[in-house]
Amino acid sequence: MTWEQFLQELWYLLPVLISALLGFVIGLERKFRLKEAGIRTHTIVCIGSALMMVVSKYAFGGQTADAARIAAQIVSGVGFLGAGIIVYHKQEIHGLTTAAGVWATAGVGMACGGGLYIVAVGATVILIGVQCIFHLNIKPFRAKKYFTVNINFRQDGDASAKIKEIFGAERFYHLVMERREDGIIYSAKLKTDKELSSAELDQIIGENPFICSIERCDDI
Repeated sequence: MTWEQFLQELWYLLPVLISALLGFVIGLERKFRLKEAGIRTHTIVCIGSALMMVVSKYAFGGQTADAARIAAQIVSGVGFLGAGIIVYHKQEIHGLTTAAGVWATAGVGMACGGGLYIVAVGATVILIGVQCIFHLNIKPFRAKKYFTVNINFRQDGDASAKIKEIFGAERFYHLVMERREDGIIYSAKLKTDKELSSAELDQIIGENPFICSIERCDDI
């Protein structure tokens, strides 16, 4: 290897170093929010994407290289990585935003590898800005929090419909009927986004004598 070749390869290393910095910054924001993928994941994805772009552009000498083909493979490969982050738990999907962030971070690395440094830095600022804005505690951006309510009641007329109306639920997702001396007792579970205090629950029981008991469980 000549001195000129050595300096040339050091120059090729520049986009990889820039991608490492940008991936670190994106991952740092994710780490502060205690997300599944943090600094290491985002930094490595960004470095790897930039490295593959650099290799596809410069590693084949005089041969014809199609950098766009490598870029397409990076997008597909990182998509599989993101799929491993997504988890379905308690009827809810977790990790979808983090997976999308990893995928976007790969795009930042590809921009670095392609020599589009302003685009890479600008995309990083936009990506972090969007994450911060959408995490503001204002109603349009706030994710709904659901609570599981276990309720025991006597089926007195339209009791079921009234309970669904009180808690804003469409249906019971678990229902057990038990015959007792004083009649049929229903044990039901429903989900509601109404965060009712103990005083409000006490008022509901007082105003609806057909309700025997209410148990609220916060979904974690």
